[in-house]
Amino acid sequence: MGQSFPALVLNADFRPLSYFPLSVWAWQDAVKAVFLDRVSVLSEYEASVHSPSMTMRLPSVIALKDYIPAARRPAFTRFNVFLRDSFECQYCGEGRPTPELTFDHVIPRSRGGRTTWENVITACGPCNLRKANKLPRECRMFPRQEPRQPTSWELQENGRSFPPNYLHESWRDYLYWDSELES
Repeated sequence: MGQSFPALVLNADFRPLSYFPLSVWAWQDAVKAVFLDRVSVLSEYEASVHSPSMTMRLPSVIALKDYIPAARRPAFTRFNVFLRDSFECQYCGEGRPTPELTFDHVIPRSRGGRTTWENVITACGPCNLRKANKLPRECRMFPRQEPRQPTSWELQENGRSFPPNYLHESWRDYLYWDSELES
């Protein structure tokens, strides 16, 4: 059976716990949560699991019974900086895959710059090398957006622009629910 039956996990308000990465659990964790009465099953796969005394269809969408509030302040991580900046170099504007992106300190550390939301941006390798340890005015390379700490909501909104590789059809009614409907 393996990894092919992940369950989309929604908060008690029926919104995904996170969009990027999308909140999914392995089928084993989803089944355990059902038995512990921690979730409600909203949709199921055709596939089932069996025990000597019962058969259960695997959940494809589950909602937590208890609401989990979103973190007020997102963690300062490399990934969250990339997500804040929409995976685009803040100097040239080019979007790149994550392995081709780097951190850049707007005010270089060698010049007293700190590793904070307000001083770190996403940069591609060529731009980061070109800027080196110069100040933006010295090399005429200015960030497209002023670096700042995003809200958790802003990161979630940015994450919605990057759909995951796998979306089961049963998930579509629970994702992007506020997008415009087709006419």
